Amino acid sequence: MGPFLCLGLYDASRALQRGQRPSLRASLAAWRPTKGTMAIFAGMLLILEMLWGRASLVVFAVTFNTMPNTEHLLAQLFSAENLEFLITYTLVGGVFAGLIFVTSVVSIPMILDRQTDAISAGLTSIRASLQNPGVMLWWGALITGLVGLSMLPWFAGLFVAGPVVGHATWHAYRQIVPAA
Repeated sequence: MGPFLCLGLYDASRALQRGQRPSLRASLAAWRPTKGTMAIFAGMLLILEMLWGRASLVVFAVTFNTMPNTEHLLAQLFSAENLEFLITYTLVGGVFAGLIFVTSVVSIPMILDRQTDAISAGLTSIRASLQNPGVMLWWGALITGLVGLSMLPWFAGLFVAGPVVGHATWHAYRQIVPAA
């Protein structure tokens, strides 16, 4: 949801980059010209998220013969005897989170900026990630850390972290993807 919620921020960053004054009205309506493409891209991400959920269920089902007791559930899941489950579950989640990240890291700013199709934007994002693996790994870890920390004070930190990450993502997109 983060990249979609930052769409207005991308629009404001684009206006600033062009030397224009950002407009709240334009930022709130930034999704309108690309709503069909955004819907297709959201559908692609939804399919990946559903596959992620299914893979998580398979890991859980293969590991446990029965449903764990709901009393002390977290203590049971995080016990030393379930270390193999925790490692596998984390690796499966990491693979899907990474796939979603590399597919969407520059896609939505590109769709807004160039009004390109969802497939081209996703492939461009994957290509940019493969060409800059260290930077993208660092960027993904930084976003994860910032969002995680901003959730601690009752999600209030998202009011700061969201715009900062959104603005930085726009500039990352402009640096990584060559101008058309």
